[in-house]
Formats: sequence, structure tokens, C-alpha cells
Amino acid sequence: MDGAPAPADDPPPDPTRPDASDPHDLAARFEDEKPGRDLSGPAGLLVTGTAVAVALFALGQVFAPLPQGSKYYLIIFLAGVLPLVFLAYPADLPLPWRRRMTTSGTRPTATDWVLAAAALVCCLYPVLPVSLPGGGGGYDAFLDRQALLSPLDVAMGSVLLLLLLEACRRTTGWILPAVCLLFLGYGYYGGLLPQSWPVAHAGIDFAQLVDAFYNSDSGFYGTPLDVAATYIVLFTVYGAVLDLSGAGRFFVDLSAAAFRRSRTAAGRTAVASGFLLGTVSGSGAATTVSIGAVTWPVLRRAGYPPERAGGMLAAAGVGAILSPPTLGAAAFIIAEYLGVSYLRVLGWATVPTILYYLGILLSVEIDARRSGVRPVAIDAASPWRLLGRFGYHFLSLLVITGLLALGFSATRAVVGAIVLAAALSFLDRRHRLTPARMVGALAAGVRGVLAVSAVCAAAGVITATTTKTGLGPQAAALLIGGAKAVSAEPAVVLALTALLAAVALSLLGLAVPVTASFVIGWVIIGPALLDLGVAAPAAAMFVFYFAVLSEVSPPTALAAVAAAAVTGGRLVPTMWQTLRYALPAYLIPLAFVVTPTGLGLLGIGGAGRIAVAGAVCASSVAVLAVAAGGWLPGVGPAGTPERILGALAGLTLLWLEPVPVTVGATLAVAAVAGVAVRRGATGRTGVPRPVPSGHPGEEIS
Repeated sequence: MDGAPAPADDPPPDPTRPDASDPHDLAARFEDEKPGRDLSGPAGLLVTGTAVAVALFALGQVFAPLPQGSKYYLIIFLAGVLPLVFLAYPADLPLPWRRRMTTSGTRPTATDWVLAAAALVCCLYPVLPVSLPGGGGGYDAFLDRQALLSPLDVAMGSVLLLLLLEACRRTTGWILPAVCLLFLGYGYYGGLLPQSWPVAHAGIDFAQLVDAFYNSDSGFYGTPLDVAATYIVLFTVYGAVLDLSGAGRFFVDLSAAAFRRSRTAAGRTAVASGFLLGTVSGSGAATTVSIGAVTWPVLRRAGYPPERAGGMLAAAGVGAILSPPTLGAAAFIIAEYLGVSYLRVLGWATVPTILYYLGILLSVEIDARRSGVRPVAIDAASPWRLLGRFGYHFLSLLVITGLLALGFSATRAVVGAIVLAAALSFLDRRHRLTPARMVGALAAGVRGVLAVSAVCAAAGVITATTTKTGLGPQAAALLIGGAKAVSAEPAVVLALTALLAAVALSLLGLAVPVTASFVIGWVIIGPALLDLGVAAPAAAMFVFYFAVLSEVSPPTALAAVAAAAVTGGRLVPTMWQTLRYALPAYLIPLAFVVTPTGLGLLGIGGAGRIAVAGAVCASSVAVLAVAAGGWLPGVGPAGTPERILGALAGLTLLWLEPVPVTVGATLAVAAVAGVAVRRGATGRTGVPRPVPSGHPGEEIS
């Protein structure tokens, strides 16, 4: 993409740092899930064949659903994917009789095969039409025993619980299984708590808990797994098809071509690439690595310090999960929980996405002028030429949006997009999806959903326990009570509750994957927002955004860690730069929760409300970008007083009521006037600071 060679004075690669030469390896290291085995031989053929069968089964379910109902389908789906987890993901445990079970082996161990077989049996047990002593008898007989499980049922459910916890540990680490065990312990031992405590309950027998997990609609086979088996698997297959058809490279090339003559071409290319690549990858870390591997050399030649470039890449990568038309997995759960179409959820996310990228692009422009980043020549074709030759990659995205607008389900829309993308791939000889490559795309799609499926099934422990114990309303009462202890004013109570919820969700997201974070946040924190009169769409999107933002929140900040690995920058400064770029994503959710006018940010209400909310929040984002970056484009540097005024103005503007907006606008005008006075006093726009790493910058006004 960039024809000019790297400068001769570039520092040599540091052998102690992760190698950014293989984006796929880096992406696997920094995603929420652990990297799996690179299987080969008979085991590889078995896993690939099973994955393809699961993909075809999921595709068939769209047009010919099983007559037994959706729960029956979920049972079969879990029976297909859970055994694959134990074959595709190593145990990676230090054991006393072995030095270590390695993560790089290409063959499953005997233990892995045993666990896979046990998972298959426990998953299929409810539907096997075989009478067994104390259980069995088929699907209808199993449903008839709801709340009256036999000892064999309890044993099978208990083993499946342990297998799901182990599957989550293998794919995401120890924390989510620990959280599930914490909820399990609360359900079983909650009756021992002092009954005066708000979270105390009467206690639940272990068999009742297993019944709630194994034989109810809120347990293993609840909404989260339903979403994974119905939507996420199809969208991951679609992403794999797009990737293999060359769409990912086209999106990066198009971004470079569109901005190749811009003074800030390097930064704009990185941001635009992140937005477009979000259609291929639903992971913030994976998108960060993908765009970083291509655009970091250009950013380096432009003079971006590694930490600042890393922050930009991480923020742009996380935007992939926030951007329509393919939001993260939690967005499908929102649609199911609220009983709305996926298109409605996309509509709610549109304005916040625009504001998010507005903030990033403004920060790019400010950084370019403040730091003396110089223009670089990007060797790219004309964007019109690229669109004319490869613009067909956009057609499948348009098909998804168009079919959703016509009233088709999200599943039928994405299947149509898969078929179209596969057919259009034959327009490019290098990326034709021949039958063999299509099999690879189907298998890759299902392998990409293994970890999510395990997480979604295990999340049933949390949702079922919360439902059985009534923890949701109790936690909501505690959260609201804490806010009321500070003030009895309803507006203040709502604002404090939203702030407490934001902090709690951010902390929760540090520990568990995004999907699980959303589920836990919705069942525990969502009721508090709803009790205070927050509209359900606003409450759900609030939880969604703060669950996603765990990818850029210190101290974990997986996207920032991935970006630092690509650029070789220091980790902590990279995290802080990421926070600065992603600032709008933290603040916009507060705006649409604390005031009714804020619902306009979700596209709810009349055109006037939407326009006012969007314009005011765009002004807030712009002022905050100036305050954080210390530079007003077209004017010059902002001093500390102007930056403080700008920060106060931006925060005040988020309270979408007449008086706060007036105060915020006044403060913003004062900040701009202060910068103008400072420029008049110096007679110049300021001198850019020297660019580090041996790249002297040009003076840019």
C-alpha cells in the first residue's frame, strides 16, 4: 500500500517485543479468547468436518427449522460445538505429574478426547429416545420432568455444568468460570446469609439449581446461547467469507486511496480502515492488529510516536464492535431481550457511532498539528478505480441492510449476503471461493464461534441464578439506595446511578469477555436503570457500550495491548492515548441515559429531538477533543485555562437540558476566545513539538 521504503534510521526490531509480522498470531494473542490448536491429521479432519456440518445445520435452520422447537435446536447445536472446544483448545494446565500441557500441539490428548465424548453424551442426553434407569426417554419425557429431575438428570446436568466451566476456562481464562461458581455458590448458600441483608434469599437446593440450568429456558439453553446459535454463527461465517474473498484488503486499500493526498492521510487511513474492517471482524483486538500491521509503517514515517499511533489504532479497532451493520455479539442479545428487530438495534447505534468516529478524526487532526506530524506520500490507486474494480465487496453489506429494511429476519439477510459474497468472489481470480475454500470459510466461521458459544451457555448459570433468587431487583435497590444516600433529587439520583453503573460495568468488563459482561450487566444493573425510568433501549445500549469499552479500559485494555505489540510502544502510555481517542464512547452513553432529550442520540423521537441531540453532542465531542489534545484547529495551541474551560464545556453539554446546554456553550465560546487571544499575543499558531524517534517534523499550522 505504501510504496516508499521505510527511512534508514528506523530502529531495528526489538527481539524482546512481540512480532507484528503475523497479524493472525497477534490477534489470537490479544483477543478475549485464547488461541486454539492448529489441528492436523485425523483430528483436524474430524474438527473441520464437524464444524462444516454445524455450519450447514445452522444455515438449514434458517429456512427449515426443526419441528421440535428452538430449544431442541440449541441442544443439537451445543452438542456439535462443545466437543470441538476440547479438541481445538488445549487444557494448558500445569499438572503435578506433567511439566505442562502445551498450547502449540497439533493433536488432542487422551483427556481431551474423553472430555469431548462426555460433552457429546451430556448434551445429547435430553433428546436421546432411549429409556434409561431413572431417566432418558427422549425430549418430551425430559421436558415433562422439569422441576422434578431424576438423579440421572441431575448427574448429567452437573457434568455438563463442569464441562462448560472447563470450556470457558480453556477459551477465556479462569475469571468467567470463577464468576459462574460465585453465582452458583450464592444460589446454594444464599439462605445462610442474614435475612436482614437485601441480597439474602431462602436458599435453593442443588437439584433445583441444576434443573434451572439444564431444563429451563433461562439456563444453558437460554437467550445468550440462542443468539450464538442463531445469529453469531451465521455472521462469523459471513465474516470468514468476506475475508477469504479479499474484502479486508480492499477496505484497507480503499481507505488509503481516499485519503492519500490529505495532510493527515496516515491517521485518517487507520481510522477508516478500522471502521470498514469491522464488517469482517467483530473483535476490537483483531481489527486493531489487522489495521496496525498495514498502517503502522505509514504512521511511523509520518512521525507518529508509537504510543500515540497505538492509541489511535486501538480506538479505531474497538469501533469495529460499535459500528453498524455488524455490531458485536451483545447487540443480537439486545434484540432478543427487548423483542425488537436487529435493524432497530442498528438504528440505535448509528448516531453514537458517528459521534465516536468524529471524536477520533478530530483527535487525529489535532495530533497532526500539535505534534508536527508531516504528510507522507501513500502509493495507492485512485479510489474511483478501486471502487470500479472491487466495489462489489460492498454489495453484500448493502444486501444485509436492504433485506432488514424490507422486513426480512437478520438470519435470512445474512444468509443472502453469504451467498452473494461467495458468488461475487469469482470476479477476482486470486480470491475465488472454490468448493475447497468455501469449506474452509464454513469451518473457520464455526471455529470462530466456539468460545462465544461456551461463554453464552455458561452465562446461563448467571441468568438462571439471578432469576431464581431475585438478585436483579435486589441489586437494583442497592444501587439506587447508594445514589439516594447522596441526594434525594431524582435527576441527581439518576446521574449518580448511571455513574455507579458505568464504573461497575467497566470493572466487570476487565474480568470477563464482552458478551458475558453484557449479560451480567443487564441482569444485575439493567433493572436499576429501568426502575429509574430510563427507556429500555437506552438502558440496554448503555450496558452494551460499557461492556464493549472493556477492550480499551486499563489495566487490561486488550486492544491497547495489541496495538502496543504492533507499534512497539510503551504499554501504559499507549493505554492512556487509547482512552483519549475513545473518550466519546465513554460519555455519549451517559448523555442518552440521564435526560429524555438524549434518546435522540438513539434515533428515538422526532426529527427535531434527534437533530438537537446530535448537534449538541457533536459540539461536546469537538470541544472535548480540543481540551484533550491541547490544540484548536485553524487557530493554535490551547493553554491550561482554555483546556479546563473546554473540558467543563464538553461535559456540561452532555446534559441535554436548556440551562446546562447554555452554560456549556458559553464556556466553549470562552475557551475558543482564550485560544484566539493567546494566538494574537504570540502572533503565530504555535510551534509544534519535535517529533520523537528521529523523525523531525515540519511546522504545521
